Amino acid sequence: MTTLYFVRHGKTEWNLAGRYQGANGDSPLLASSYTEIGELANYLKDIQFAHLYTSPMKRTRVTSATLKQDLHQDFPITVVDGLHEFDLGLMEGMYFTEVQERFPETLRTFREAPAEYDASVINGESFPQVIKRTTAAIAQIMATAKPDDQILIVSHGAALVAMIQALLKTPLADIRAHGGLTNSSVTTLKTTDQGQSFELLDWNETAFLSRTLSASDTI
Repeated sequence: MTTLYFVRHGKTEWNLAGRYQGANGDSPLLASSYTEIGELANYLKDIQFAHLYTSPMKRTRVTSATLKQDLHQDFPITVVDGLHEFDLGLMEGMYFTEVQERFPETLRTFREAPAEYDASVINGESFPQVIKRTTAAIAQIMATAKPDDQILIVSHGAALVAMIQALLKTPLADIRAHGGLTNSSVTTLKTTDQGQSFELLDWNETAFLSRTLSASDTI
């Protein structure tokens, strides 16, 4: 059985400010995020990981390096371009309140009705496009994984939701059924057939975080 641990990067300045941060925005992690990544590492400390794969964006690369350091394990870290966040086009850097005013229907469908989301309105990336590249990245990862490997994958909130639900063969309209993912959370899948099918073991685990979560933590 191969087990995949999907981690959303630590909370950033734009996350806290309520600004959209996709493939073209990359604000620094908050100082408190390093503590939370340490708490995540403590939660995962008894698992021996074979490999960590990360999105190329700075917030995920910093999260990945910090997590490896805090786990005190010597596994390789590989950057995989296909794991990057949605390209959010015109919404990049905008405050959620601004998007609500300017693109209310786009925002509603992005958050609540993925099958209706029209990315062309904002010159962004669609759910099918994100699903295609992220699941291709997972197929690439699984091609070299051993049957008993424990693997870390560090990526982004919206991209992870789309990717994980696609791996579980969830219909596009229901991709948001489990809700979003929290900064520094871990979601766990297992596969017994080298990635042909996956089973959800744990969604958006955050019980190890010591602080009280807020709305700005989850997307």
